Parts: sequence; structure tokens; C-alpha cells
Amino acid sequence: MVHFGNDWDEVLAGEFEKEYYCRLRQFLKNEYFSRTIYPSMYDIFNALKHTAYKDVKAVILGQDPYHGPGQAHGMCFSVKKGVAVPPSLLNIYKELKEDVGFVIPDHGFLESWADQGVLLMNTVLTVRAGQANSHKGKGWETFTDQVIYHLNRREQPMVFLLWGANAKSKRQLITNPKHLILTAAHPSPLSAHNGFFGCRHFSRTNLFLEEQGMEPIHWQLPME
Repeated sequence: MVHFGNDWDEVLAGEFEKEYYCRLRQFLKNEYFSRTIYPSMYDIFNALKHTAYKDVKAVILGQDPYHGPGQAHGMCFSVKKGVAVPPSLLNIYKELKEDVGFVIPDHGFLESWADQGVLLMNTVLTVRAGQANSHKGKGWETFTDQVIYHLNRREQPMVFLLWGANAKSKRQLITNPKHLILTAAHPSPLSAHNGFFGCRHFSRTNLFLEEQGMEPIHWQLPME
């Protein structure tokens, strides 16, 4: 049984007994036994464990986890300290620098965002080593749809940052007019010049939060 250690346990109660999740769990057991899968099975739900339902101010939706050794740890776009900053995250840093004067750090660990209520979740939570989108269509999309469904129902406003086609596909689930939806191209080097650079999503997120009487996100990351 999955245990988050916060109010997601109540919000998602019963989800893990549903037929689709039982099929997904069996698929994952086979995958983790026979292949190299990222992240570690103990890190799959780190985003939800780290950012409680009641605390979410902003949701950054990625595609699926990094598929290189030592990169994915259960929070989209983040890597632990000591791991080289991946190209997509470097592009996020470049946009942050242009948008809010962000000073680019020497690491890619985004935990301080999660601590402030930024839910860093991919649309698919696992991946085979070296094979992007290899766990697409196996059931994770149904699970993350449920996460978005419950967030959408919440009365307290939040911002949804949807980057790339996989994330934008969730837009139809966000119907509550209290929330702000921001969409852009994925920050990957393949697409960042198609509308991610210049999107100013970070300042726009904070402007919205402040208009709602909420604390803005301190985007600057701690230096080593």
C-alpha cells in the first residue's frame, strides 16, 4: 500500500485498489524485476510525499522522469546535488534568469520549490533507462488525472504550469475558474525556442498568488 504521510492519503484513498492501478502495479513489478527503471521504486511518489494537498500553490507538470543514471528522484525536472544539470532544467534556469533575475546555481535540486508548495509532478511517474515515454499508456495517466481532478476541486486558488503536449493534455481537467492555467512549449532543447523562452511563467505565477493574498514562490534556489 502506498503511504504519503500527509493529506494525499485521504484524498487518494481507494485509488490503489482500482483495476487500472492493480494492472499498473503488476506491470511495474515485472519492469523493476527485469529492467533498469527510473526513479527508484522508493522515489516514485516523492512529489506527493513532499508537497501536501492543502499546501499546493503551483503545479509544474512534466512529461516522464529523466531516463539517465542517477537523475530521476520523483520530482519533475529536479536532480539531486552532484548530478549534472540536465538541458531542460538549464533552459528553465535561463527563463528564470530573464524573468525574475534568477541566479543560476551549480546544482539542479528543486526541493526548496516543493517545500513552498510547488508540486513537481510528471504525467507519467516511471520510465525505462534510456527510453523516454516507455511507460506511457500503462496507467499512470489515469492516476495523474485523478491528482489533477482533486486539485481542480480545491477552493484555494493555484497555478497550473503546463509545459509540452503531455502536460497540456491535462488542461481539460482544470475547470475551476479560481485557478490560473499557464501553457508553454516544453523546455527541452528541441522545443524551448517554440514558446517556452519568454513565457514569463514564474513572475506571472507570483503575481497571481499575490493577487490572491498568498505568499509568492521564492524561486531562487539555495547555493551549494
